[in-house]
Amino acid sequence: MNQARHLIRAVGLPGAVMMGLGSIVGTGVFVSLGLAAGIAGPAMILALLLAGILAVCNGLSSAQLAAAHPVSGGTYEYGYKYVNGWAGYLAGWLFVCAKSASAATAALGFGGYFIKLLNLDFIAAWQVGLLVAALVVLVAALGIKRSNLTNIVIVSITLVTLGVYVVTSIPQFHIDNFRPVFQNFANDKNTFPSFFEATALMFVAYTGYGRVATLGEEIIDPVRNIPKAIIATLAISFVVYMLVAITSIGAVGAEVFFIGTIEDVAPLQVISESIHNPIVAVVLSLGAMTAMLGVLLNLILGLSRVIFAMGRKGDLPSFFAHVGAADHTPIVAVLTSGAVIMSLVLLKDIKIAWSFSAFTVLIYYAITNISALRLPADKRLYPRMFTWLGLLGCLSLGFWVEGEALVLGFMVLLAGVAWRVIYQRCRR
Repeated sequence: MNQARHLIRAVGLPGAVMMGLGSIVGTGVFVSLGLAAGIAGPAMILALLLAGILAVCNGLSSAQLAAAHPVSGGTYEYGYKYVNGWAGYLAGWLFVCAKSASAATAALGFGGYFIKLLNLDFIAAWQVGLLVAALVVLVAALGIKRSNLTNIVIVSITLVTLGVYVVTSIPQFHIDNFRPVFQNFANDKNTFPSFFEATALMFVAYTGYGRVATLGEEIIDPVRNIPKAIIATLAISFVVYMLVAITSIGAVGAEVFFIGTIEDVAPLQVISESIHNPIVAVVLSLGAMTAMLGVLLNLILGLSRVIFAMGRKGDLPSFFAHVGAADHTPIVAVLTSGAVIMSLVLLKDIKIAWSFSAFTVLIYYAITNISALRLPADKRLYPRMFTWLGLLGCLSLGFWVEGEALVLGFMVLLAGVAWRVIYQRCRR
């Protein structure tokens, strides 16, 4: 590997955990919990639990793959090494599509909280989202060390503000807000499949732990630190999600939680205001905005490393694998990921963006589990049972998302196949 395509190991265990949390504790807690509450009502608590179990199974697969093959690119590289070129390529393609949609959701979420906080009726959330996405791309372009420090500050602020929110919401808790358990406010159909749709959306909210594996080439002592970081990230995020979800529904009910997400894209601020906590609402808005910045930053880091890996391996033009000589940053890949995210912000539909991300990321993690099943016995850290559960869960939940997002997902998948066939023929 020549110097122009070489990354450096600069992130230790604490930094890796904070990167995972920065990718998870953001859009998931400040936006997607409300979407799930609208689809499944109070039963979204159970959906959150089921999604968490599935995330653990997938997380264990990612952890042992990253320990066995610690390079940038995540499942893109694992698919190539342990399955075949098509599996690796499709994983990379789906990751870029899924996480670009998640990042666009984060940008829109930032815009929603920003506008709500300052009462800026003359500007739209997508306009603010475009600006903040551009600014975060510039931070990511400064290099992994500066990005890691910025992320630690962001995650710390976010966790403190969520702690304040939970503590101040507990006095307003009413058990009656959990009845009936199943209720779909999104389309007025109290169907059991809605529960699985909510579970799929919640699974995406956990998948930020994969950022640790995606940045495997920049983690210090990856064999030891990556599995520990992934498990710690999932454990902390599960506790945070549960506390916020239970206190939010207990305080105002699932319907208010959902309406605050769809109409204002700022559900936790709406809840704080509705229970007469204006000061907490302001603090929470600031925490939400920093959280969205953290998600954007970590997603851009992850996306750029997959684009970098695809350029290095030849699935994209080689200039995507260019690394800056001074800071070892894949600058072309960073700028490209930013451009893709900003184009998706223009869609302006937060629910479709998140549902599309759910479908594509579930297929991505199905490939992760298939790769883990192919690991040699001496490289396997955990029982194969977890890998099989993760695979079956991903394949099952992937088809419960909204129909429009499902069609869009298949179109993107076919576009990816067409690109590889045409590009490989042109290279010959």
